[in-house]
Amino acid sequence: MPLPLRLSVLDQSVARAGRPQDESIRQSVSLAERCEALGFHRFWLSEHHAHPTLVGTAPEVLMAAVAARTQRIRIGSAGVMLPHYAPFKVAEQFRVLDALAPGRIDLGVGRAPGSDQRTARVLNANLQSADDFPQQVLELKAWVSGEDLPEGHPGHGVRALPMGSTAPQLWMLGSSGYGAQLAGHFGLPYAFAHFITNGEGCRQALDLYRATFRPGVLEKPQCTVCVSALAAETDEEAWHLFKSRERARIDRATGRLGPLLPPEQAERAYSPSEQHEARALRELAIVGSASRVRERLLALADETQVDEVVIVTWTWDPAAQRRSYELLAEAFALG
Repeated sequence: MPLPLRLSVLDQSVARAGRPQDESIRQSVSLAERCEALGFHRFWLSEHHAHPTLVGTAPEVLMAAVAARTQRIRIGSAGVMLPHYAPFKVAEQFRVLDALAPGRIDLGVGRAPGSDQRTARVLNANLQSADDFPQQVLELKAWVSGEDLPEGHPGHGVRALPMGSTAPQLWMLGSSGYGAQLAGHFGLPYAFAHFITNGEGCRQALDLYRATFRPGVLEKPQCTVCVSALAAETDEEAWHLFKSRERARIDRATGRLGPLLPPEQAERAYSPSEQHEARALRELAIVGSASRVRERLLALADETQVDEVVIVTWTWDPAAQRRSYELLAEAFALG
């Protein structure tokens, strides 16, 4: 792992109990401005639908707002759930974004619905099957890069506008070997969702990506891991703040979805099975003082052989989330 390690951010516009949901969207934009000032490399935004915890439903719209308020930081989707949409329309949206922020746009795509199946059908009555995903990626890759599709394809000769001197960078997102292989096949950069799997399957997916990579959009493999991390002034304070996310993860396993609770309200008596899950979650969590979190992130980067880590941070208090990124920027001497 070459040093220094590059740090980026993934924000999910988390709903917070007692606070209006629209505030979470504005907080995402404000956080992006702060992270640019701190020296983070990318700022990615997620897509979820009809989800009581995550209210960022339109990353491409949020990206436009962030583009208008920043000058340097790369801005991306993590990601656009491609089966919901026509690849041509996605390419047009991201070409417009690239016109607003030339050379700063990342187009991360995934095949998960980002919602339940009923919501997925409401989004698109003709929802594409997983089997169609590689073809969708192939079409999107062509339209985003300005290439033409083969003769005989309905989109042959059709161009996604506006054209410019730069183009969005297409990324494959995933939490299994499927996305890793597809990214390798098309020569795309790949991001593994470590924060979703708690690291399970991460090393195997990255190894598979590197083993199957063939030059395409990139000449050599480029990969990162998206990991949950939370830093505070002290270990004790960080673990106190973590109670909100712990409760959300435990409740999600039993279908209890809702806004993030303040740490003081997040504690409740767990069942024996929930106690076991909570202990496992705490053992894997990257939580603590900035120096402790830095040590864990460097160890993860070394284990996975990546030179960039994308950090997801949930806290009920937006100020605590912002402070976590400030502490890590200082610990890693960003900027």
